[in-house]
Order: sequence, then structure tokens, then C-alpha cells
Amino acid sequence: MVDMIKTRQCLLGVRTFLGVTSRIWSFFLYILRKHIRTVIQYQTVRYDILPLSPISRNRLNTVKRKILVLDLDETLIHSHHDGVLRPTVRPGTPPDFILKVVIDKHPVRFFVHKRPHVDFFLEVVSQWYELVVFTASMEIYGSAVADKLDNNKGILKRRYYRQHCTLDSDNAIPIKSWFSDPSDTALLNLLPMLDALRFTADVRSVLSRNLHQHRLW
Repeated sequence: MVDMIKTRQCLLGVRTFLGVTSRIWSFFLYILRKHIRTVIQYQTVRYDILPLSPISRNRLNTVKRKILVLDLDETLIHSHHDGVLRPTVRPGTPPDFILKVVIDKHPVRFFVHKRPHVDFFLEVVSQWYELVVFTASMEIYGSAVADKLDNNKGILKRRYYRQHCTLDSDNAIPIKSWFSDPSDTALLNLLPMLDALRFTADVRSVLSRNLHQHRLW
């Protein structure tokens, strides 16, 4: 009888130890993933913006400063909210920020993940274009996300939301939808094209060429 009690106590001690160890390990992985995401997001990225030659400067002076409309969801960020049964982000991956908004009198939390290099991308293209951010989502959500991305820099002042949507053809550059890949470089891959397009009088002269062969960035 005494041996059975000791055995049960021993098993209980082992289970407790394993439970505590598992929680510690899970917390460690959470911190590690968050650190890795931060390093990837803010690592030094080289895209040298060299001084313009006199010819290039004169060319820019002859064309209007263009507007670049940026889609929000799955292009600049990915988010999911409370109650999503199958989030597309790996469980345990920490969001870059959490938004708390009230929709139809119900509080909803959105867990927002920024696409790799989005901060650098916005910093660069805001020097070339007037930026407009667009989302088919509700304004109360889209506005809060845009505020976070803008970070008081004043580069995302113009915004359009669900109520502004109309179906129309567009001078668009396709880009792969992003959900969680930390090694994604699609935004960086767009920079050379966007750098060149600002010198054109009509972007359609470039974007309409071999349209059927356009690949996703």
C-alpha cells in the first residue's frame, strides 16, 4: 500500500514536472518566433536611392507626380480576428500589433501581421509617389491599420474603404497574396519597377505590354 502511494506521488510529480516544462518550452518558442519576426521585419535592406542625373531630373519635371494605390489586406498586412476557426497564420505566431474595435456594438480583436519589409517599402515609395491605401474592409478596421502603418509619418493620408468600391478596370501590378511567410520579398521585388514607372508619362504604355504574361511578384 505504501509503495502504491509512493508510486502515485512519483507519477504525479513527473506529470507536474512535464506540464511545467511544456509550458516553459511553449513560452520560449513564442518569444523566439516573435524575435525572429522582428529581425526579419527590420533587418537592414539595401535598395540604394542614388542622386538623379540631370537627364533623369529633367524627365521627372516633365511628368506629373503619380498616385500609387496600395491594397491593404494580404498585400501590406494579413490579419485575423477573434472567432476565426482556421487562421492562416501558424498557431503561436505573435502578431505585430493587436487592434480592438467595436463592430455592431460588439468588441472585436484583430491580430495584425505586417508583410516582411513593408515599413521600408512604404518609406521608399512615399518619396516617389503620392500614396493611397485601399481596403474592401470596413473603415473602422482599415483606418486603424493604416494609422499603425503610417506611424505618424503622414504618408498614408488618403484612404478608401468598402463604401468606396466600384468595379472597374485598373492599371494594376499583380502581387502574390501574403499570409504568413517570413521569408517573403515580394514588396522588395516591386521597387525596381516602381522606380522606373515614375519616369513614364503613361504607365499603361508599360503595364499593358504582354499583359497575359505578367507574373505575380
